[in-house]
Amino acid sequence: MRTRKISALTLTAVALGLALTACNNDGADNASSSGSSASSSGASASQPDAAKDKPSGTPAKSDTKCTDQLNYEGDPRSNAEINSIGADTGSCPPVQKPEKASGTPKDPDKKCTDQVDYAGDSRSNAEINSIGEDTGTCPPVKQK
Repeated sequence: MRTRKISALTLTAVALGLALTACNNDGADNASSSGSSASSSGASASQPDAAKDKPSGTPAKSDTKCTDQLNYEGDPRSNAEINSIGADTGSCPPVQKPEKASGTPKDPDKKCTDQVDYAGDSRSNAEINSIGEDTGTCPPVKQK
């Protein structure tokens, strides 16, 4: 009696294991090609992003984050996004500059608050002036 229970349990476990390995992610039965199709589809799915993010030519050091290798100040992407691109592609992505801000070109000898009338703007003078320093453009007046 004991051998029948072990045999039935073993048979069930083997059948379950085969059923799980015979299906790929889309549910199709594909036992012989599931490994090769998964590896080729994974590589082709990541290539467009890799090709887009790789042109910087700055190889990512395996033990250093991209944000510790290059100065990404002003890049609109988060540090996590930048570092994951480097980890995925093996190259640190090029620094993206924010889109050209609309507003008045900043005079290098003046603060934005001395150059433009920000009366009624909800932001502090420090915030307005730092935007001007960072972008080279005084931001448009933002009404409350």
